[in-house]
Amino acid sequence: MTDVRHSQFENSIARGDARPCDADLPAIGARLPVVRAAQVDWRFLILAEIANFAVLRRHLGRARADMLILDVAARISDALPDARVDIFGRDRAEIAFECDARLALDVAVSALEAAFEGQFDIDGELHLIHIRLGAAAAAGHGDDVHLVEEAESALAEARTERVTVARDVTGNTASIDRSDLARDLTRAIDREELFLQYQPKVHLRRQEIASVEALVRWNHPTRGLVLPGDFIPLAEESQDIVALTLWTIRRSIKDQKTLAAHGHDLRIFINIAGVLLADKRFVRQACALVEESGAQLGFEITETSVIRDPDSAILNLKIFAEIGIVIAIDDYGAGLSSLAYLKQLPARELKIDKLFVTQLTSSNRDPLIVRSTIDLAHALEMEVVAEGVETQAAMALLSVMGCDMIQGFLISRPINLDALIHFMEDGKYQAMAADMRAPFNRLATVWKRG
Repeated sequence: MTDVRHSQFENSIARGDARPCDADLPAIGARLPVVRAAQVDWRFLILAEIANFAVLRRHLGRARADMLILDVAARISDALPDARVDIFGRDRAEIAFECDARLALDVAVSALEAAFEGQFDIDGELHLIHIRLGAAAAAGHGDDVHLVEEAESALAEARTERVTVARDVTGNTASIDRSDLARDLTRAIDREELFLQYQPKVHLRRQEIASVEALVRWNHPTRGLVLPGDFIPLAEESQDIVALTLWTIRRSIKDQKTLAAHGHDLRIFINIAGVLLADKRFVRQACALVEESGAQLGFEITETSVIRDPDSAILNLKIFAEIGIVIAIDDYGAGLSSLAYLKQLPARELKIDKLFVTQLTSSNRDPLIVRSTIDLAHALEMEVVAEGVETQAAMALLSVMGCDMIQGFLISRPINLDALIHFMEDGKYQAMAADMRAPFNRLATVWKRG
């Protein structure tokens, strides 16, 4: 175990100085006090794992890859100078610190995510190191066992969901009073505690951002960030899903106008819960919002949501399509995919589930499934989006297979509106898409012959 510590450092988050326990966060409106020894109310543990370790090892060789965690620990220590950074194994570091405010964990996570957006100079070559974060927070001076267990559990969930996961030992998902959280959600919609982040979809042939997916987040005033997996099911059970989705549509329309003012004409896709596809009142209200605003929206639905009430779902999806809303089939292949329903849906996009995409270059069967799905979608006059694209090898292979668009951490994680505007104006994704074929001529030859 190695302990890496720095005594002083100033970290920049979104071009502003911030520390876990001394941060000015205009978006949240809080100024966190500097931690004092007698005033420590929260303890935090963040587990950081090199998500693309296997890919880097193939490029760099085992000996150099085994040393990458030292580079990672140094950058973590620079980003969080007041934290204790310990190295465990070849691909994992543990970060511990204390503060008198729960919000300090969110600031620390933002600092780490920002720090790892930059490339690493590894023996004269530039490489991106993607880190996966699982975090836990505990109030008071309890034992560390539960803190470690919750951080481990959060990291395991982060591997599955491919997003940072943070949990509270005293208020984790298992112990949250669901009725209290459901009541809080009703108020959250009215109090503007919700916000949207956007993840771009890049069109491979045109080398441009074709659209973005809107992802709703909840910044709870006392619990901090509540993940969609925790509150979306509650919203469906309590019927708040109608108000939540209508709020998402309104905010997307507003943000689309902001994008247009900056010269970016983008369609925004919104996830629609299956229960809404049979709700006539929701359908009327959603159509009214779109028609009155003239917004360019898309609705992403899963096939399993159609199975609930196929007649009503298909009828209402056709109503959406008639007023210009693009219908996309989400997570294709992850559930009970049915050709009987697929041919009836007025869909123009099909999204291949990340389950198949992440194993694309390391599996024998997944490439066959992906390629046949692309051919099927094109035969049905649909464009194909591959979710969960994390490596250039996967992007290149998808391109030669004929995939139309890609979405995933290789391009961008979900980001707020201001960051999206900057991302589009920066244009680095275009260079990435432009030269993706060069290293993979052999792959292209193999798949085109197949």
